[in-house]
Amino acid sequence: MTVANLKTVTRTQGNNQALKDGTVKPKNVGFDFIEVNPLIDAFRRMVRGLEFDVCEMAITTYICARAHGKKMTAIPVFLVRAFHHGAILVNANAGIRSPKDLEGKRVGVNRGYTVTTGVWARGILQQEYGVDLSKVTWVLSGDEHVAEYRPPANVVPIEKGKKMSDMLASGELVAAIGAESDSPNVKPLIPNALEAGLAALKARGHYPINHTVVVRDEILQQYPSLAADVFAAFADAKHFYLEHLKAGKIEKLTETDRVHQRVMEIAGDPLPYGIDANRKVIEELIRHAGTQKIIDRPFAVEELFAPGTEKLAA
Repeated sequence: MTVANLKTVTRTQGNNQALKDGTVKPKNVGFDFIEVNPLIDAFRRMVRGLEFDVCEMAITTYICARAHGKKMTAIPVFLVRAFHHGAILVNANAGIRSPKDLEGKRVGVNRGYTVTTGVWARGILQQEYGVDLSKVTWVLSGDEHVAEYRPPANVVPIEKGKKMSDMLASGELVAAIGAESDSPNVKPLIPNALEAGLAALKARGHYPINHTVVVRDEILQQYPSLAADVFAAFADAKHFYLEHLKAGKIEKLTETDRVHQRVMEIAGDPLPYGIDANRKVIEELIRHAGTQKIIDRPFAVEELFAPGTEKLAA
């Protein structure tokens, strides 16, 4: 049975472009693609109003949403992965000589505390550099997608009327995660960030997931085979992309394409889909979410994904 006209949001990118432009024809499922720009607005609309049938979503937003009983479930399709060593910027005049020096200081976080880049970056600070995250005051420039979530006491909102980039450039914030700045006073905290990320991949398989795909529970319950059909559609598009990337058939490589090429040299598939291939990194993210007080109890990996997807791989 074909399930048609699924109201779907996913940003066009290499590994799903063939699905969105019709080059890959899915079986048993029809997507009605809707463009939401910026994509983070779709995360909020999905979490707060279940506006879409299928939606790309930041994975920590999803984990937080599940902890608060939101009626959506992920498919083990991981559209976006990234290394986050370069996400931490520091004021060069603030006396921060090593990540440990962030303890006792105020550090900005772009948007909400549960933003996935922030979670991974804080995990790097803790795991690789021994930073006690509870000794940092985290200053947020925005609120949380999951309205019911309440952050720990050392997380505070930015002062009204202030901009994070200005506060970082002036030194009012010694560092910030996920911020942008063209100030000469601002530099990356961790030099050679991509190489640091690739080294972490080689050493311990660290290859962070940023985005997954979620489906409304009501539809999954109505169509028991839908989860596998959605997985297959995204997997076919990914295979099309990787075949072209490996064969050098992509004319204008993006920065993301180049990172995928580097990862291929180390790990083979730069975009593995499925639970088993990603179990270690998902468990790592769940640990960070617990340590950083984003969830009250750890999830088992299988709890996060739709029934019938346990053994799917692509």
